[in-house]
Amino acid sequence: HAHAPVADNRVILALSPDERAMILEEMRLFLDGVGTMTGALGKQDMQATAAAARGMGMKMVHEVPPALRAKLPMEFRQLGFSVHRDFDQIAMDADSLKDVSHTLNQMSATLQKCVSCHAAYQIRSPLNDDKH
Repeated sequence: HAHAPVADNRVILALSPDERAMILEEMRLFLDGVGTMTGALGKQDMQATAAAARGMGMKMVHEVPPALRAKLPMEFRQLGFSVHRDFDQIAMDADSLKDVSHTLNQMSATLQKCVSCHAAYQIRSPLNDDKH
């Protein structure tokens, strides 16, 4: 189907190319981690699920330089912190409850935060006007 172009009304986060690359790399790490978790859950391997979730928890926040963090809107940062906290909770629950269904429900709720963030923001750098 041919669709008429739709205006992109997402908030633009104007970052340097290096800052943009850092944020996009973190998002790729999230995708990789969720893929690892999904595969582990399919095998009911809660230890591997917890390990993957833990890798995306609050410890990941400290890898973002304070200068970059300061450039990001408060709502973006709050969503990001919330996602990191979710993964820490998912890891703890996977270790203690060992309940695949519970973990999948937690992941679903967390992924909705990813969807809402991607619907609200796009990252651009002055030398790169691609929309992502």
